[in-house]
Amino acid sequence: WDNADFSRGVGTTFYQEFPTLNTAKPPFIRDVEAKVRRYLRSSYSAAWTLKITWEKAPAYAARTDSRRTITYQAILTTDGFRSYVLMLYQEGGMQWDYTRLAATNVLIGYT
Repeated sequence: WDNADFSRGVGTTFYQEFPTLNTAKPPFIRDVEAKVRRYLRSSYSAAWTLKITWEKAPAYAARTDSRRTITYQAILTTDGFRSYVLMLYQEGGMQWDYTRLAATNVLIGYT
């Protein structure tokens, strides 16, 4: 989630919170629940979800190449007992030129 550089006015970050405890669930939340159930083979009913989107994010340092951007999302969700993260990337994967990044140990995902 780091190494994106918005200092040149390219790209944006936004978020949307979905408190769904005792409320009707929108299609987006039902889709998140279905993904958690499918991947983890367990029952799951979201009480709260946060969707964060980095849209057209250029790599740090943007001064080197602000044309190669990427859009990606992190979806944090919990039922109050268990919490999950879904990490979603634009079709085609990472668009940054990783050979030009300051860091040499590039990883998509988390560890």
